[in-house]
Amino acid sequence: MDSVELGLLQALQIDGRVAFSRVAEVLGVSDQTVARRYQALRAAGTVHVVGLTLAEAVGEETWLVRVGCAPGTADRLAQVLAARPETSWVHVASGGAEIGCMVRTPAEAATSSVLARLPRTSPVTRVSAHCVVHVFFGGPTSPLTKAGPLTPDQVERLRPAEAATASPDEPVELTDGDRALLAELGRDGRIGFRELAKATGCSQTTVRRRLAELRRAGVLYFDVDFAPALMGMRTTASLWLSVAPRHLAAAGAALAGHTEVSFAAATTGPSNLYVTVQCRNPHALYTYLTGPLAALPGVSAVETAPMMRTVKQSEIAIQPGKAGK
Repeated sequence: MDSVELGLLQALQIDGRVAFSRVAEVLGVSDQTVARRYQALRAAGTVHVVGLTLAEAVGEETWLVRVGCAPGTADRLAQVLAARPETSWVHVASGGAEIGCMVRTPAEAATSSVLARLPRTSPVTRVSAHCVVHVFFGGPTSPLTKAGPLTPDQVERLRPAEAATASPDEPVELTDGDRALLAELGRDGRIGFRELAKATGCSQTTVRRRLAELRRAGVLYFDVDFAPALMGMRTTASLWLSVAPRHLAAAGAALAGHTEVSFAAATTGPSNLYVTVQCRNPHALYTYLTGPLAALPGVSAVETAPMMRTVKQSEIAIQPGKAGK
């Protein structure tokens, strides 16, 4: 990718609905160039802008689930999990012996149907579920915000006026209209207001106003789902770290600044810090594990699970041959 495409992706991560004319002005290229580059990436299935909600803002809990599988069963089970609306992402890891997934469930629910049924599924050999208690990096933040070419001034020029300043103190009660709006944005974050109005049965003015309100409230954000290979990252892995509690906050904050890290969160369970990393190749992963990761305070154990295939990302099932971040 060249600097224009990287700048475009970073701009979309800052504001997923930014006008191409605004991006062109900031990057110093024509509107047509920006639109053409985006459409080419979109058509190739390597870039997709989606609208997502923060779990805590809508009264949900997030769980990271590890599923051990019998030989030869991982792909089929991963597809079943990807079809479930509770799963945000699903990947096959560890040579096909394990599936990793993120599950969101209402906070007041005793358990999700996915978590309840998995242990009774015949190909499953083991299940462990870890509740996310704090996110250090992820959600509205992305590797694009760390590795993009834009200057601080360019970033400020692209920041949306309705950007959230903080998460809501209490969960926001969503209406049926909100859910319809969010469902459409979850399929295509750049869908036009006319199409949104048609899908929700509301006027364009109402849709425009409610979208801005949900963004300001910290409920809705936009994410760029992209193939890591676009950035030259061809090795992705999940890391399960055990960290002394007194060092957990410092270790998580340090991880958030590592360019290799695309997600980092404190969790419940035997390991208490989960990380997703993207590296250029297996040797680069080794260099990261023995360098920046090894320098973290309080780490007593690390388990590494290389990801083989991403089946679902950003709440969207991925077609064969496509890839998500």
